[in-house]
Amino acid sequence: MLIGIDDTDSPRTMCTTYLAARLIQSLREHGYRIHRAFLVRLNPNVTWKTRGNAAIAIEADGDVALAFDLACRWVEALADFGAEETHPGVVVVQEKPPAAFYYQAARDFCSIDEAVTVLTKACALFKGYKSGRGLIGATAAVCAELPDVTFELLVYRTPDRWGTARHVEKTTLFTSEADTYPHTWDSVDTGEDSTVCVPHTPDPVLFGIRGESPFWVARGRSFIFSEEPACEQVFLTNQGTDAHLVPGTIGHLEEGRSYLLEGVVSSPPKTGKGGHVGFGISGRDGTIHCMAYEPTKRFRDVVRALLPGDRLIVVGSWKQGSINLEKMCILSLVEWVVKSPPLCGICGKRMTSAGTDKGYKCRNCRTKSKEPQVTLQLRLLRTGWYEVPPCARRHLAKPLVRGAPSLSPTPVIIGMSIQP
Repeated sequence: MLIGIDDTDSPRTMCTTYLAARLIQSLREHGYRIHRAFLVRLNPNVTWKTRGNAAIAIEADGDVALAFDLACRWVEALADFGAEETHPGVVVVQEKPPAAFYYQAARDFCSIDEAVTVLTKACALFKGYKSGRGLIGATAAVCAELPDVTFELLVYRTPDRWGTARHVEKTTLFTSEADTYPHTWDSVDTGEDSTVCVPHTPDPVLFGIRGESPFWVARGRSFIFSEEPACEQVFLTNQGTDAHLVPGTIGHLEEGRSYLLEGVVSSPPKTGKGGHVGFGISGRDGTIHCMAYEPTKRFRDVVRALLPGDRLIVVGSWKQGSINLEKMCILSLVEWVVKSPPLCGICGKRMTSAGTDKGYKCRNCRTKSKEPQVTLQLRLLRTGWYEVPPCARRHLAKPLVRGAPSLSPTPVIIGMSIQP
């Protein structure tokens, strides 16, 4: 069977993955065989998400009715029902429903009614609490098809420490990264000298190690010294896979979706209030705005070095009239041509403007020139991919250490159907 759970946490406490770890312990105590645990990230632009918009699924063998009862009991014991935004959902199915619902939830938006339709057709046991919105994520988790998979080992705090300062030795996190990278990633951000895998929210997670296999996340974890944990769990996940991306065309974008787009820089980058950097990019059907926000740190230096005419692929979410950049590929670069007043041929001094469309003149020799001095400047950028640093990376965004994005990810969802 597959057991799906979602929306048990709130900004003030809990984590659905912790509930899954506790449920797995309980299932084993009742004689169930646990095959795998899945951490499934969904559309990162959903406005009602708590943090990373994750749902969980547990693949197990045993009595289905008892598993559903145990899952509901753990949700009722641990979910933050007092939070207005928490609406848990529990699902148990014996056969995996079609993957179309997962792809829609990862790249688009789904309704509770659509989830219930999928569950009813699958003869599932399910229960929605309060509004039942958690049924969407729980259904997507049991429908999930992961053609690309990564792993995360999550370490949890004892309940008496929730909401207090975490004690994880920073130097051991950097040691872990140094030993296991690129087989693990995003534990730290060496460029910012900061830790990434230790959250700052009042939830049960102590830290998490992401990597390419159970072996590597376990090895990465072995270097880390911290406060005594309550328990640990390894999840298969779609994190770091770009599962949220679809190909797009400038002029034909939908709010809250994440795209790969090709275009030409149409306006020079400008740094605005707060250190956010924006520029225009044009395609056959129009011009849009791209943004590199302050949290993307040194990535903004790459963006600032762009010039009108550079041809790019940009990757990010379309929100409120702009693409919020996750990474970009420079396909070609224009020459950086700088025009300046010429030097006087007699005295060697720099000429000044003689007026609009009147060329240049030398104040000393009264010589004139119609043409400016043209020089080519060295561009420090090179073609290829650039990404935001680990401290700014989304859960689903594929780090370049895992390879460049596919320029035509499949399948693409149109409604509830899958189009190759």
